[in-house]
Amino acid sequence: MANDTIGILLMAYGSASSLDEIEPYLQDIRGGRPVGAELIEQVKERYRLMGGKSPLIEITKQQAAALEKTLNRDQPRFKVYIGMRHWHPYIKDTVAVMAADGIRTITALCLTPYYSKMSVGAYYQKLDEAVSAAGQTFQIRRVESWNDHPKLIGAIATKVTQALERFPSDIRKKVPLLFSAHSLPERILAEKDPYPQELNETIELIMKKVGLYEWRFAYQSKGRTPEPWLGPDAAAVIDELHAQGHRHLLMAPIGFISDHMETLYDVDIMYRKQCDAKGIRLERAESLNATPAFIETMADVVRQNL
Repeated sequence: MANDTIGILLMAYGSASSLDEIEPYLQDIRGGRPVGAELIEQVKERYRLMGGKSPLIEITKQQAAALEKTLNRDQPRFKVYIGMRHWHPYIKDTVAVMAADGIRTITALCLTPYYSKMSVGAYYQKLDEAVSAAGQTFQIRRVESWNDHPKLIGAIATKVTQALERFPSDIRKKVPLLFSAHSLPERILAEKDPYPQELNETIELIMKKVGLYEWRFAYQSKGRTPEPWLGPDAAAVIDELHAQGHRHLLMAPIGFISDHMETLYDVDIMYRKQCDAKGIRLERAESLNATPAFIETMADVVRQNL
């Protein structure tokens, strides 16, 4: 039986919760195609260095619980669910649960503020498939982009400022900021995909709050396909900054809301190793994760899209 509860569906990429899950997880990402042993072992080693698993699922659960509590402060009519694109709980399974719970009105929010057909568009394709499989009619509000939301900008700017304070005060203003986000294939440019523009908009808004610092932007974590991917690459920019004489660096991976392999391995291990070898002190701005400022941001976005 339908009820008046509004379902909030938070969608994230998904991650393996153990080393044993890595092979089927990678196979899911590859659309069911077999995964080479070398790639499986490489990803397992990265997970081992991260402590054996990614915290993404747990962080997303924390975000959902906190968001539900925040939304229900004034009027208890919301229930927050999570659905993953490439692992459990799958979007399809979560939508089936929502249907069984009597949810008929859904606000869907991807846990990335930047729209791209290849990322956010793929989440909504999964949602459409899930709705079709559930055999239930829903009223769905899709939040496609929220990269310029004032509370999001404020939350990221606070994390950047806090990270800058780890550097000695006498050199702080000379520390370059390197913002980063996940690379995508260059072909999105021919499709006039807004992803690069939205990232640039977000950085410019952040810098208006942070103040006068040298900053650069780069892409990280590009895929393994042979086609060209968006650049510049973060590792190359770190080399350039070193050649310019910089020995301090703050990375702010704003393309990622929650900690997972792209922050905990790519930045905290891989780029840190690169910086250590060059005599560069690297600090990273903390991810927003389930911080109160980010929960309030999501709550605001949801309220604006009911």
